[in-house]
Amino acid sequence: MARIYAHKKGKSGSTRPVRSSNPSWVRFAPEEIEKIVQRLGKEGKQTSEIGMLLRDQWGIPSVKLATGKTITAILSDAKLMSEYPEDLLNLMTKAVKIRKHLVVATADKHSTRGLKNTEMKILRLVKYYKKEGRLAANWQYDPETAAIIVSGR
Repeated sequence: MARIYAHKKGKSGSTRPVRSSNPSWVRFAPEEIEKIVQRLGKEGKQTSEIGMLLRDQWGIPSVKLATGKTITAILSDAKLMSEYPEDLLNLMTKAVKIRKHLVVATADKHSTRGLKNTEMKILRLVKYYKKEGRLAANWQYDPETAAIIVSGR
């Protein structure tokens, strides 16, 4: 993924091999994988945590290749999706932490810029999720409500 503000190309982590079908060594049926995903969703795990647990503990490299559906689709079919998307919640958590820091360190200009950048990312994501219908059309980001949402997490 490219950098937003540095205008450099950036580097991502490892690249997953290109595959069009599920590997033969995966020993779980698609129905079993969906049940595992639903069970982990009921435990309150986020989608990225579910993906890592499936990869590391169950040896399932890709839920989408195995079941034909993403983790998000499986959770939404089972009505287990959280009200707010995971990436938006993570950015709101970061913004709340930076705001809490800026109360103590008011002269920290680097954190002030970091807060501004984080909140702009939040606003871009909110615009995207409104367009996709994942958030209500009248929902707006507000630092106070973000603190309440994050504290209830």
